[in-house]
Amino acid sequence: MTQIKRNAGIVAATALVLGIVTPLSAGPASAAPALQWEKCTGTGLDPRQQCATLEVPMDYADPDGRKISMAVSRIPSENPDTRRGALLLIPGGPGGSSLDAPSGKGQKLPQDVRDTYDLIGFAPRGLAPSTSVDCGLDHADLALSKLRPWPAADGSVDENMATAQRMADACARNGGELLKHLSTRNEARDLDRLRAALGEQKISAWGVSYGTYVGSVYSQLFPHRTDRIVLDSNDNPDPTLVSRAWLAGHEQGVEDTFPEFARWASAPDNPDRLAETAAEVRPLFLNLAARLDREPIPWPGANPEELNGSVLRQTLLNSFADPDDFPALAELILAARKGTVPPAPAAPPEQVLQNVAAVGAATLCNDVAWPTSAAEYQKGVDESRAEYPLTVGMPRNAMVCAAWPYPPKQAPVRITDRGPSDILLVQNERDVNTPLAGALKLRRALGDRAVMVTVNSTGHDAYLANGNACGDETVSRFLATGERPEADVYCD
Repeated sequence: MTQIKRNAGIVAATALVLGIVTPLSAGPASAAPALQWEKCTGTGLDPRQQCATLEVPMDYADPDGRKISMAVSRIPSENPDTRRGALLLIPGGPGGSSLDAPSGKGQKLPQDVRDTYDLIGFAPRGLAPSTSVDCGLDHADLALSKLRPWPAADGSVDENMATAQRMADACARNGGELLKHLSTRNEARDLDRLRAALGEQKISAWGVSYGTYVGSVYSQLFPHRTDRIVLDSNDNPDPTLVSRAWLAGHEQGVEDTFPEFARWASAPDNPDRLAETAAEVRPLFLNLAARLDREPIPWPGANPEELNGSVLRQTLLNSFADPDDFPALAELILAARKGTVPPAPAAPPEQVLQNVAAVGAATLCNDVAWPTSAAEYQKGVDESRAEYPLTVGMPRNAMVCAAWPYPPKQAPVRITDRGPSDILLVQNERDVNTPLAGALKLRRALGDRAVMVTVNSTGHDAYLANGNACGDETVSRFLATGERPEADVYCD
């Protein structure tokens, strides 16, 4: 149960317009090699899904130099007579893929949206089956509690700094040249190469989680190549912090979501009831986590092979992304209070974890310079522990970026209001991974380019996932027709 959730977290991302349904792509937008589509390999895919490979520069400062491959997929519009263009399905992460998404979540889109667009998926640079990277990390360092490290039980970050150095050394030793060129800016450039190869003058997109930052950066770098952009579960675009702000947001996201969990966990008809009142759930959880800090429970087959306080807190964070996972979290809490654990399910293949971890780390670390001082991280952890006891400082802690061997090649992209007004943000009010507070900062940065739909719902991923019918209908209408609310709206 929880091991899969932890690994999924690695693999484990945003004026009234009345659109006229006319093709935007009568001819190629620019000189680009045509994609050679063929049947996809793999199981469980829609038989209509096709796959191709696109070559892009490894280093955009040397566009005629070494090329890398980018795996892409599509399911064509289901009604060529009403086809408008192509819809990029931009995955979260970093380290997520949308290569299978045309067959997966793409089929949840309403029929009129599937008629309007070719659905386009891709594996971002560095992620297999695109040209891939691997840091060769120690198996223990693939645990999410190491990749997104928790401080020691006493709040110290010394071990985290040592872990960061060990992991960074492994990436420098094993990662290869491509590792230096993984960044959000380069992913956005890749997507514009993909747009051209598709023969589209403009592109629409549905970006989720980290994909909202990718979509924002694309819209900033290529504003007049955008058509209808949906950003779902939105990242804080702070250009001084970038990924550091995303991680720091978890402390507020947990606080926003915990009351919903507490109400659920204290409901009288709940078979996994933890307490008689919602007010009792918080101290129960805090006391259990503190006990597991002192007395971990062996957990054979998990990584790490014990249920300690940090693993419990990480499981809480993961489970808050989807209310459907509340029961599994409650079952773990109930078992741990008795001194037991559920069986540890099988983890994804080691090769997959290595690849995803490398892509995630390199993108986070290459996008912006991180502090290298243990004292600076210790100060942030101490402040966070005092204000947000549920996450005990983890969101401001030192990860591998604290020792990353490669300085950023360019300053982060500053998201502004310059460009066409063609963006719709959709955001759950209670989102542990991309909290509303950060989404509102993206809304302010985009200014008149965007309107925002705030959804009275709990969980990560709003549109067609953990949102509500009002939000879903608003987004679907925008994608299918171009009609967008005149101003920000609240969907109760």
